[in-house]
Amino acid sequence: MSLTRRAWISAAAALPMVQSARAADLVAAPAMSTALPARAAFAAMSTTYLNAGSVHPFSLGAAKAVQDFAAERTLAQGEPRWSLDATDERIRKAFAALVKVSPDELCLVQSTTSGEQLVTQALGLPRKGARVVSDTLHFFGSFYLYEAFARAGVEVHWVKPRDGRSIDYADLEAAVTPGTTLVAVSAVSTINGFEHDLKRVSEIAHAKGALVYADIIHAAGAVPLDLAASGVDFAACSGYKWLMGDFGLGFLYARRESMQRLKRSQFGYEQLQSFATHVYPFDAPGGEVADYAPRDDATGFFATGTTSGSAAAQLAYSLDYISALGVEAIQRHRQPLLDHARRVLERRGHACITPEGSRSPLLAFAYEGAAERLAPKLDAAKVTITLSKNRFRISPSVFNDLADIDRLLAALA
Repeated sequence: MSLTRRAWISAAAALPMVQSARAADLVAAPAMSTALPARAAFAAMSTTYLNAGSVHPFSLGAAKAVQDFAAERTLAQGEPRWSLDATDERIRKAFAALVKVSPDELCLVQSTTSGEQLVTQALGLPRKGARVVSDTLHFFGSFYLYEAFARAGVEVHWVKPRDGRSIDYADLEAAVTPGTTLVAVSAVSTINGFEHDLKRVSEIAHAKGALVYADIIHAAGAVPLDLAASGVDFAACSGYKWLMGDFGLGFLYARRESMQRLKRSQFGYEQLQSFATHVYPFDAPGGEVADYAPRDDATGFFATGTTSGSAAAQLAYSLDYISALGVEAIQRHRQPLLDHARRVLERRGHACITPEGSRSPLLAFAYEGAAERLAPKLDAAKVTITLSKNRFRISPSVFNDLADIDRLLAALA
């Protein structure tokens, strides 16, 4: 028996697998329009939705792609035409073009956090005596990860913003000492939209021998991003925010040269390029139970198991849609909305914690008791934004316009 990755899975489950001639067979999306605001590309919403930075709504085209995938999976129309391998390869290529890297430097992962975990494990963390540098504008969910490392003997240093808005690179440079293992940052902070200069971060880290991990969940699809030029060694994101996809599927980027410094920590069948058993009827004889060879790319190093087919179908549509719109055009459409909201709210005395001149998709304000005090007003006005305990955040997308911002401002008046 000699099988490759997906065929091995299918044979084990006794399911038919018919390779599609074209990955596009998976989806039958409607024609895409590049007009902004993209009202027609999304369903009529029951709320003024300014919360795409939390969860992005499905476009009609993405929803249709999932429906088409589900219809084929029922086998009601004869032999299945889907090809998971072809679709995975398609979205890897589309995402690679979006962030300007090689497709073989990308691996499909469950989430941003799983990508960060895979990187730290491959670096042998937690390890006594290792040093990790991060900042407090990094994803707050990673606080737990690195604080747990600290309890295990890792020296963890947190760089804090001097002005409450942005990281001073003099502080970062002082924190990254010789022997530092990893510098972990968010390309765009989920807290306030602060955008790191990833090239500067990489220069600081590499000068001291450290590697760089970037959380790009609020950057990919939202701001122009060139990972190859930035110099970062690793980056990860999920698909459910600015990639307009769903939960459960994302991307891990690993620079080819940087993978040489890692120790393999995961061993899964998704990594295999070839696999031949020697224990089943009619198998060729062999000294081991199986012969195998892993792929020599990021998938061959990090992949562990299958990922969501329906989420892949959705991303196949959404990544094409984002490419058709253009990230720069998305940013140009969004910026006047955020600038207008900032001007009015600051004039009213609200404390904006997003850096001046920000071009990121997030606009945040410090507001004591925000969730408790603002939720009733916003619910009554049918306006949705991010409400935290002491912060509120506005994150419009391609379907929003100035009238949506004015509805929010009226609700907050």
